[in-house]
Amino acid sequence: MPDNPFDSKQKPVWCPGCGDYGIMAALKQAFVSLGLKPHQVVIVTGIGCGSKLPDYMHAYGYMSIHGRPLAVATGVKLANPELMVVVVDGDGDAYGIGGNHLIHTARRNMDITHIVQNNQVYALTKGQFSPTTDKGRRTSTSPFGVIEAPIMPLALALAAGATFVARGAAFDPRHAAGLMAEAISHPGYALLDVVQPCVSFNKINTYEWYRQRVYKVEERSQGDLSGRDLGDREPDRDQRASGHDPGDFQAAMKLAREWGDRIPLGVIYRHTEETYHALLPGLARGPLPARSLDDIGADGFARLLDGYA
Repeated sequence: MPDNPFDSKQKPVWCPGCGDYGIMAALKQAFVSLGLKPHQVVIVTGIGCGSKLPDYMHAYGYMSIHGRPLAVATGVKLANPELMVVVVDGDGDAYGIGGNHLIHTARRNMDITHIVQNNQVYALTKGQFSPTTDKGRRTSTSPFGVIEAPIMPLALALAAGATFVARGAAFDPRHAAGLMAEAISHPGYALLDVVQPCVSFNKINTYEWYRQRVYKVEERSQGDLSGRDLGDREPDRDQRASGHDPGDFQAAMKLAREWGDRIPLGVIYRHTEETYHALLPGLARGPLPARSLDDIGADGFARLLDGYA
């Protein structure tokens, strides 16, 4: 059996048992299932354990600064909309210092897939509490317990206008790979929050802790995920039978706020709107790298930048 074309010669240095391994395996599987080639993909990351992922995958990669990968990914997508742009960062990176970028990327409906490695802790810097750490949890920076309520990332994304919101689990890479394929195929901003244990610094949210609580909101069909029109399809038979319609915003918001004894996995919300780059007149004649400066012209650049005014 041939090697996965997204395999790298570099070996990961993550802790044994880290959820990042499952997320990376799922992402490689998703790319292959969609028929993508390494030169068609750009992976943008921030700072963190899992943000070293571009080193361990054979594709274009860009490691940005902490909390800024969505801003960098926006520039990549506008420069060449034909690329599949995937952001992979941690919960501190995405929901902490990068929270403002998440809000505006979602409301603009940038055609970016955002995969968040959510282990409820800052692992790279030895276990401080993060925006998703449960209230009362004792960490190296909260010896008397976290006094803040944790952020609800899926609900935040929905409120900001995200057109695709889902949650997966690092310990179920096959299911996560299917969700990643759907997120990548979705035309617009797609947030996939992936819960994962941190075996070194989070001794509460373990593999067993999650397995006792997670459930799948739908038994998804195993149809072809290679198209870019998944956002237009009706909920499949299994989703209707389960009682969850991912096109129902209010039902999605209720699921997005469910945490604790029960944690939903699967597609929470899916809706189709025009993407940001599709609305820019300066890109109407194709991606900038494929055009000459004479073809674009000064007026073309002005129209392209008009979206930022």
